[in-house]
Amino acid sequence: MPQSDPKTLVSTDWLAENLKSPELRVIDASWYMPDAGRDAKAEYAASHIPGARFVDIDDVSDARSALPHMLPPVEKFMSRMRALGIGDGHQVVIYDGAGIFSAPRVWWMFKYFGQNNVAVLDGGLPKWVAEGRPVTDEPPVIRDRHMVPQINDALVRDVTQVAASAKLGDHTIVDARAAPRFRGEVVEPRPGLRSGHIPNSRNVPFSDVLNSNGTMKTPGELRIIFERAGVDLTKPAITSCGSGVTAAILSLALERIGATHALYDGSWAEWGMYGDLRVATGEA
Repeated sequence: MPQSDPKTLVSTDWLAENLKSPELRVIDASWYMPDAGRDAKAEYAASHIPGARFVDIDDVSDARSALPHMLPPVEKFMSRMRALGIGDGHQVVIYDGAGIFSAPRVWWMFKYFGQNNVAVLDGGLPKWVAEGRPVTDEPPVIRDRHMVPQINDALVRDVTQVAASAKLGDHTIVDARAAPRFRGEVVEPRPGLRSGHIPNSRNVPFSDVLNSNGTMKTPGELRIIFERAGVDLTKPAITSCGSGVTAAILSLALERIGATHALYDGSWAEWGMYGDLRVATGEA
């Protein structure tokens, strides 16, 4: 697979070369954990890649759910994207202010709603800025663009489906949380959640698939990382994490190596809440 693939991951060089294309739409999808002390929307207003639109994953979510940033109804996603001037025929590139953190979540949402010409910017805004590339505080010019949704239900799993897969072993469940959380050695950051992991799941902390500069490792390296973690790549994978954000980093990595994958949208925020769902601790 080439370094830059407009359906998965593109380099800063690729974006710089295509930045003035009339069919390109850039999205700042920065989102941070509450303890990070960062205001993603304020940072966007102060400095962003020229032409970028801001997407808040907490805003583009299902407001009816008690779980954090769950997939929104199709009508809500379409209306939000239309208001940003993003629609059919556009090539979308998504970045965030951490390197690769929250951008894959929005990449996965676009894929779920049937938009395939969408990629994550490798290294994100930090790499772009470090290379001296242009940023601005000017808002983009927005023109409406229609989008026709084509829901891809194969990309998402609910708690019932994940529980069945954990029992049957027909999928490999891959957890993106840090090892101490996976092993149940620390208290979960969200109050009221048990510690541990979904039975029969494997742990690939999302940081393992990234380089120190925030870029994603090569497909060859990614394959080795998953295999060493005990992930059977001949089976379809279900990615999971704390609340469905960093799981999408693993989904992007799996897409890069041609593996079949779906994301457990409720993730540990849901599984850890229900006492009737079995929890495992220690190593997988």
